[in-house]
Amino acid sequence: MAGYRKLGRTSSQRKALLRNQVTNLLYHGRITTTVTKAKEIRREAEKLITLAIREKDNYETVEITAKVPKKDKDGKRVKEVVNGKKVTVYEEVKKTIKKDQPSRLHARRQMLKVFNPITEVPADGVKKRSLSKKVDLVAKMFDEIAPKYENRKGGYTRIIKVGPRKGDGAEVAIIELV
Repeated sequence: MAGYRKLGRTSSQRKALLRNQVTNLLYHGRITTTVTKAKEIRREAEKLITLAIREKDNYETVEITAKVPKKDKDGKRVKEVVNGKKVTVYEEVKKTIKKDQPSRLHARRQMLKVFNPITEVPADGVKKRSLSKKVDLVAKMFDEIAPKYENRKGGYTRIIKVGPRKGDGAEVAIIELV
């Protein structure tokens, strides 16, 4: 007997399906899918949430000085001419960053193995590259989801059965974060 459901797919297709569904579940909070897929998604999602809870406070804050390009009022880089060439002007800025401990870094990389990249497009529907931004789902896991479930001992997801699907009669369920 296998330790997982095959879902009628090859291993690469199954892995891609589960990665997509787990990413969407943790980004949106709830998704609708079949019951068997929901049960597999639950396994992966709960492992990731447990990993985030275990490593959420495992970092140190460090203050660094960074060279940042100086910008004008329009947001463009300021340039000056040095020896006949245009050179960008930089200024030093002090920043406070979170430096991960080795175990948190490992947890971050384990999560990145599962998550697909998400690009957030503005609500007005204009698909412009400059207006869209990439979502850091790992940071969301550590900063939002892990503190929410830190006092809970498992059972971070809920599966609600909806009924048969109209097209093929497959049993449909909603899986959501509790």
